[in-house]
Amino acid sequence: QVQYVESGGGLVQAGGSLRLSCAASGSTFSGNNMGWYRQAPGKQRELVAAISSGGSTEYADSVKGRFTISRDNAKNTVYLQMDSLKPEDTAVYYCNSLARTYYGAYYPGAYWGQGTQVTVSS
Repeated sequence: QVQYVESGGGLVQAGGSLRLSCAASGSTFSGNNMGWYRQAPGKQRELVAAISSGGSTEYADSVKGRFTISRDNAKNTVYLQMDSLKPEDTAVYYCNSLARTYYGAYYPGAYWGQGTQVTVSS
């Protein structure tokens, strides 16, 4: 069974930075596209950053230019560097593998970790 362990969240002031980590086990990590999702209270979970098995990256418009996703296949770990944080970035952040539909949209794998809470104060 695939397992993800997210870490690195915390409380930070607006304009600050955090680096999230996600350690994966139980799957062929290096061959998977990976992504970071977030879920704020009362909102649906949204994909904010994706990285392909080859290292290509994509970002949601809301985080473009502020967040950077990266991966270390030797450590089975994906990272999310978050800079210039805003209060609206407050959410629980999760990682997951990503697959694409026939039409090109991403969808997540079946298993989720516990997530890591990010809180940005104004």
